[in-house]
Amino acid sequence: MRLAYVFAHEPGDTAAAFFVLAERLQARGMRCIGTVEEAPERYRARHPCDMALRVLPDGPTRPISQKLGAGARGCRLDPGALEACVSDTAARLSSGADLLILNKFGKLEEQGRGFRDVMAEALSLGIPVLAGVNALSHASFLEFSGGLATELAADPDILVAWAEPQLAATG
Repeated sequence: MRLAYVFAHEPGDTAAAFFVLAERLQARGMRCIGTVEEAPERYRARHPCDMALRVLPDGPTRPISQKLGAGARGCRLDPGALEACVSDTAARLSSGADLLILNKFGKLEEQGRGFRDVMAEALSLGIPVLAGVNALSHASFLEFSGGLATELAADPDILVAWAEPQLAATG
């Protein structure tokens, strides 16, 4: 199985590494689809949980955080906005891709929603998949992957080193 993940040890590490990876691979002519976090410093300046995703390769960028007010607790994810990103990615998958990058395997994927079907479809088509995973979703991701995913560090050079042979096998 051509599936790898980055376990988030520090906030923002995975987002930054995935953003650089996508930029590097696209500059080499690779067809990367999926989502990367867009400008985390701008969104998180408002609230640590605020986030926007850029749909690869060329947008759109969608805020996926609900505005719940300063005193709100709990998840701020806007499931509708995330599902729009899923729909955009699924449409791009049907046109072909070299790599699927997903910023996070999270709560919706744990529930069998979100990007879960897109990930499964990409893998069935032989397209390698790279996903971010945090501590809350780690066990669910390992179950989803059947323990066959490769864990990688949040380092763009390491990610490129993993991706290049995967991409060569795809072409």
